[in-house]
Amino acid sequence: MQLFTLAFEHPIEFSGALGITVLMIYVIFRAALSAEGRSSWTRRITGPNGKWFFGALFLAWAVVFGVGLQLVPHEGASSPYGGLGLIAMFSGFFIMMGFLWSVIGE
Repeated sequence: MQLFTLAFEHPIEFSGALGITVLMIYVIFRAALSAEGRSSWTRRITGPNGKWFFGALFLAWAVVFGVGLQLVPHEGASSPYGGLGLIAMFSGFFIMMGFLWSVIGE
């Protein structure tokens, strides 16, 4: 029952998670449509400057999570360290896949 009242108990966190989910679905949808034809969005990312964009994005990811994971507590079951580590792992994977896609697509 607590799951159904989550949106009312924590509206900021719920709307943030919902927004990130919608953004992920939109990006995945656009990536699926790019197989049918090269849109301006895919041309920009896979163009000659795409590798620089993803390279800078990777460096920003490394700095943000390298510093961010050191600032959170590492002890106890209620530590946010594991959740942030999981987010870092998935976002880093997708950033590096985008980097590979931009280099191979060139």
